[in-house]
Formats: sequence, structure tokens, C-alpha cells
Amino acid sequence: MSKELTHAARGPQDIAKLTPEQAKKVVTFGAVAAVVGLAVAGAAFAADKQRFAFSYLVGFMFVTTIGLGALMFVLIQHVVRAGWSVGPRRQMEWITGILPWTVALFVPVAMTAHTLYEEWMGPNGHTDKAIAKKLGYLNPSFFFTRAAVFFAAWALLSWWFSKTSAAQDDAKKPGEITLKMSAVSAPSIFVVGVTLTFAAFDWLMSLDPKWYSTIFGVYIFAGGFWSSLALLALVTLYLQGKGFFAKVSTVEHRHDIGKLLFGFTVFWAYIAFSQFFLIWYANIPEETIFFKHRWIDSWQTVSMTLLFGHFVIPFLWLLPRTIKRHKLGLGIAAAWCLVMHYVDMYWLVMPNLDHHGAHFTWIDLGGLLGPVGVATLAIALRASKGNLFPVGDPRLPEAIRLQNL
Repeated sequence: MSKELTHAARGPQDIAKLTPEQAKKVVTFGAVAAVVGLAVAGAAFAADKQRFAFSYLVGFMFVTTIGLGALMFVLIQHVVRAGWSVGPRRQMEWITGILPWTVALFVPVAMTAHTLYEEWMGPNGHTDKAIAKKLGYLNPSFFFTRAAVFFAAWALLSWWFSKTSAAQDDAKKPGEITLKMSAVSAPSIFVVGVTLTFAAFDWLMSLDPKWYSTIFGVYIFAGGFWSSLALLALVTLYLQGKGFFAKVSTVEHRHDIGKLLFGFTVFWAYIAFSQFFLIWYANIPEETIFFKHRWIDSWQTVSMTLLFGHFVIPFLWLLPRTIKRHKLGLGIAAAWCLVMHYVDMYWLVMPNLDHHGAHFTWIDLGGLLGPVGVATLAIALRASKGNLFPVGDPRLPEAIRLQNL
């Protein structure tokens, strides 16, 4: 997308849509990002297979949690029948386009599973009594079966809501489609909540099969939702800056996205502190070992970076009303939040490999760029098709009238 972007979005009757040439450029950009990312990932795999396995898991979880956060945003807006988010909801539908691609992105994780989950997939899983008791759940067959269920559920929901929302644009009775999406979204929230939680248990918490936390699924949801809002803010700022929106998405919508980003900064901190405090207070060795590993040498610095970078800095930065309404101010915050989400995923995964301190290398960058490149292509393909906002949604006039007091 470049200076050739259309300026058609001037009201609810206008159809903001890319021309075929512009759509081709969008897809080309995504394809180049995917090719470059996969090439760097391939070189990283060839250089150090063990480190790449963990680094790639970080990148995979980074993009997957963003996609899941976007899907939860879409579902929540439908279930509460929100009016303000009609425009931004379409951009979140683009971001959910990551989820059908997670099946392919999971292949390297499956190929390196015995390296990642050696403690329970390897011989130690049968000789260690604490781990052996969990093998009814932690075994390769059940592990990959659950993964298949997760991917099927996410891909189906992403596809159905995007397809139905697009169909509403030309429907004769759009109100009926609005009610249908609202009805389906309620049980869908439950499905996503459960599958996201078990995916967090399977792919992250089982890296250390002796450790457990009942709040871990909520922690991953909080980070995923937060980072998806950050990506939405960047996409919205870009589209507004190119003149797509004059009424459908304004400074008022930008303000609301900023308020949600601020709110989930606090929510993530609340969940993170709750998890830490309960484990610290109980002082059970099987639980405290998680934080002990993340307080060794340079991991202590990463832990403190999360405290200040994931909470204190964005909290103080987003606190003023003017920052949430300012393009550059919100853009800086959104970019920072995405970086911190990667640091969070890195902090969860890499101590299981680097036991004596953090050692970031170019292999870690390769593990990130592969999934990010594919995710960029997935979003580009969604963005290149259809309208840039739901022109047929009955609540569109309400979105245009949005005014923050």
C-alpha cells in the first residue's frame, strides 16, 4: 500500500476498496516479507537446530497469540453489540487471518517437538515419577491431537466471521446477519478461551512439565489481546494517514483503541502480579522454580525489563488523554507494546534452553522473522479483498457519531 491508496471512505455509503493494482501491491509486499522471513529462518535452522527450535517457538507463539487476541476482539464486539468498533473490527478480521496459517507455521514446532519437550517426550518422562504421572495427558499422540483441534477451531471461527461480515456488506437484510454473528459469538468466546488455555499449557507450560500455574492461560490471553490492540493501532494509524477514513475511523476511534490498550496494560500487569504473588506466597518448590530460573544472571535483567517495559512505561505513556489521540504518541506506544510482547514470549520460552542467562543471537531473529513474514502475508491477503470497513453494518452510523467526552 502506497501513495496510490484511494480516498473513497467519506461516509457510510462509500465503499473503501483497494483497486486491483493496489491489492496486488499489498499481496506482493506480504509475499516478499514471507519469503525473506522464511529464508532467514531456514538459515537459522541450518546454523543451530537446537537453538532454532526454541527461537522459532517464540516467534510462533508471538504471531499466534496476536491472531487469537484479534479473534477475541471480534467476538467480544459482536457479543456486546458494540457500535464504536464497527470500523476497526474489519481490521481485526484481517489480523485473524493469521490463524488458518498457524497449521503450516506449527510444522517446524512439530518437527522439533522432541527437542523442545525432551523432558516428557524423552526417556526422562518415564523414569521421573513426577512427570510419569502426567503422561496420560503429556504424550505425543494426545499432544498432536489437541493441536489439530485447536487449529481447526481457530481457522473455522476466523473464516466464518470474516466471510459472514463480508457477506453483510451486500446483504438485503444486514440486521439479520448482525444478530446471527452476535448469537454465534457467545459460544465462540468459550471455545477460544478453552482452546487458548490448553494451547498455552501444551506449547509453553509443558516446556517445564513439573511447573504449573492455574492462571497461565489468562496470562497468555492478556498478552495476546494487548498485542493485537497494538497491531490494530498501527494499522489504523496507517490507514488514517493515507486518507482512507474521514468519518468511519477518526481521532475518536483512535482514542478508544488507545484506551483499550491502556486498560489491557493494567490487566496484563494484574494477572502477571497475581501469578507471581500466589507462587511467592505459597513457596512451593514445584512452582517457585519457574521464577528462580528467570532470576539467574542476565535473566534478572529481562525480568525487570518486563516489569518496566510491559507495564510501567506504557502505563505512564498512555495515561494522558492527549497521547491516546495523538498519531505519533499512540504509534510509539503500539510499536513498543509489540516489542514487549516478543520479550514476554522470549522470557517464557528461552530460559528452558539458556539456563544460565539470556543470550540473544541472530538465530533468535530468524525464529521470529519466519512466522512474522508468513503472518504479514496472511494479513495482506485478507486486506486485499473486500471493503476496508463493514459498509453494510446497521451500526455504522453509530460508529460515525462516536464522540469521547
